[in-house]
Amino acid sequence: MEKEISDPTLTVSGQRGPASHERRIQIIKSAHEHFLQYGYKKTSVADLAKAIGVSSAYIYRFFESKQAIGEAICSVVLGKFVVALHELASSDMSASNRLRKLYITLLDMSLEMFFNERKLHDITIAAVEERWCTTTQYHQTKYEVITKIIQDGRASGEFERKTPLDEVVMAIVETLYPFSHPILLQHPILLEQSEPEVLHQRAIAVSNLVLRSLAP
Repeated sequence: MEKEISDPTLTVSGQRGPASHERRIQIIKSAHEHFLQYGYKKTSVADLAKAIGVSSAYIYRFFESKQAIGEAICSVVLGKFVVALHELASSDMSASNRLRKLYITLLDMSLEMFFNERKLHDITIAAVEERWCTTTQYHQTKYEVITKIIQDGRASGEFERKTPLDEVVMAIVETLYPFSHPILLQHPILLEQSEPEVLHQRAIAVSNLVLRSLAP
């Protein structure tokens, strides 16, 4: 039975009040701007309240904590990754090409965030370290997408069928970490001493090796 891909909408914890309230949207917008300029860890609820012109107590009518605000922002960031994964899973490309593209897609999106939205990259690090529910859902989607690609590849005869499916998926997830994990990406050996082109070459080399191991 094929693996079903979960809904691409990320659930966010710690939310209060009506989801479409004008003030909620204003708080999230202000938080996004502050996080981009000062970083998540250096921004307090009081800072956001002052920028909007309301009290901290008023903000707590919509969010339980600063983390809840951070999760709302993170859901937008990771939501882009989830949408890209869903599009890749439903693509009419062969399973081999989808798996190969998975490495490049995650790398490109991760580098884009690292270089152009560095403060938002910091939010994803906080999300990983504190195990926010948005990251859990994102990783679940990644598992589901890889599972579907492997199942499709086995059905088409592209991939071998002897290795347990969960073992294959787990191994592929591990090989993706150097190219998509927010904490690993900022490691000097992986990024500061390597040009994006080099990381692309590495991602392609790893994906090719994985595909050779999956050959029937």
